[in-house]
Amino acid sequence: MAGPTGEGKKLKRGFGWLTLLGVILVLGGLVGLVYTGVATLTSMLLFGWLLLIGGLVGLLQAVQSRGSNFFWLGVVVAALNLAAGIVVIRHPEGTAEALTMFAALLFLTGGVFRLVGSVVVRGPQFGWTLVQGAFGVLLGLLVLFDWPHSSLYVLGCFFSLALLFDGLGLVAIGTGGRRIVTMVSDSMTSDATVPAATEKPETQGDRAPIEPREDQEQPHN
Repeated sequence: MAGPTGEGKKLKRGFGWLTLLGVILVLGGLVGLVYTGVATLTSMLLFGWLLLIGGLVGLLQAVQSRGSNFFWLGVVVAALNLAAGIVVIRHPEGTAEALTMFAALLFLTGGVFRLVGSVVVRGPQFGWTLVQGAFGVLLGLLVLFDWPHSSLYVLGCFFSLALLFDGLGLVAIGTGGRRIVTMVSDSMTSDATVPAATEKPETQGDRAPIEPREDQEQPHN
């Protein structure tokens, strides 16, 4: 039982770390919902650094694949990522305003398409699609009417909600995994502790009497 027990402990430890990571993400999401401005700037800086690191990795890959047909394409894409990352890091407020405008237009156009599609098609999900379209249009208009001030909290709110729901998902997976591993380990332990049924040793009295064979000569009186 040392092998399965050790594997169970490793799995429980791994699920425990997963639960801890989920709790940290949930706390980060809650803090971000309170301080949306800080969350917006943080998300922009993270986005900029991701673009910068992606550009550097793409440039290294392009250099390694020099001589191929995709060398210059890789260099151009890496250069664009590097330039975008530098711009985002140097001007996070302006980037937040531009991305907020893009998100508002995306919500608005998506809501209009859903509204028109639901009215034209009138499928089985007509009511739900209509509500989704109306909500998208309303959200896009609210963000646009409050722009550029809305850029201080819209992206931070979305970023914090993403952290919150991702953290809740990790907590659910971690706790559920630990519970399953505990149940399996307990079941295996209980099965191992049940004494195996042993056969009763055969005694002299339990032995059947040996009958003489027919071909064996009977003793003469």
